[in-house]
Amino acid sequence: MPAVAALWLALAIDRWLGEPAARWHPVVWMGRYLGSIGARMAPRPADAKPRDLPLFLAGALAWGMGAVLVGALALAVEGAALWLPRWAAAMVLALVLKPLFAWRMLRAEVLAVDAALAVSLEAGRAQLARLVSRDVSALSECEVRESAIESLAENLNDSLVAPLFWFVLLGLPGAAVYRFANTADAMWGYRGERNGRDWTWFGKWAARADDVLSWLPARLTVLLLALAAWRWPRGVAREAQRTPSPNSGWPMAAMALLLGVRLAKPGVYALNAEGRPADAADTQQAAQWGGRAVLATAACASLAIFFAAIPRA
Repeated sequence: MPAVAALWLALAIDRWLGEPAARWHPVVWMGRYLGSIGARMAPRPADAKPRDLPLFLAGALAWGMGAVLVGALALAVEGAALWLPRWAAAMVLALVLKPLFAWRMLRAEVLAVDAALAVSLEAGRAQLARLVSRDVSALSECEVRESAIESLAENLNDSLVAPLFWFVLLGLPGAAVYRFANTADAMWGYRGERNGRDWTWFGKWAARADDVLSWLPARLTVLLLALAAWRWPRGVAREAQRTPSPNSGWPMAAMALLLGVRLAKPGVYALNAEGRPADAADTQQAAQWGGRAVLATAACASLAIFFAAIPRA
């Protein structure tokens, strides 16, 4: 079927070619829209109000307009593709689906942190800054490695499992709208000041929308990591609740427990606090399990699409 073939073709494109150039990347286009709107509408910290319902509604409206546009364009592409021969439809869908998820780039960036740490702590910090939004200037070598492993676990869900989950449920529009929502959360979903703007009320809808859309995929990512490691991370629900996010704690806690290491954000949380310090071998193991989880995701998604297409008596 075109959808199943498109899924595996998209994974092959990711494996062999990676990300398209920025000028052709739909997530870059989404980011430009979000950046432009946010720069115009989010207030400067001095002008921010403790409670601002009109700004919240403005943020929700801007998010909704972007999501509708993204979904409509994806629906048009999907509809046009399905008029083509099946092989051509699969190719078109794969080429559009691929930029909506990213595993090769995530894996490479995380492993690059470990390679940079082998050179110097400063090089490791600089490489990590490409992955995370937190201040990395005071992190120790172990904390840099912990942050990289956390990023791999969290983004395994955000950048792969969740987009493919919504692709299975709602086709190309589902994956595209999810990617828009996740990008909006990354750019708008902050409390307080960031980059000279206060996002507390303007970005609140974006943050909550991403929480809702990522809720089930984040928990499915735990199952996929357990399949990859072939054992269950006992106590994962308890550990996941230590993070302020309702979703990101689940894959991060699963990775910490499966590796047997401590993963922490200084001053915010510590997952598997009794675990040993992470070392370079743990980063390699996390990347290996992530790769297995990608294959498990594709296999489960293919089965779901296949069974959903079987005519009911």
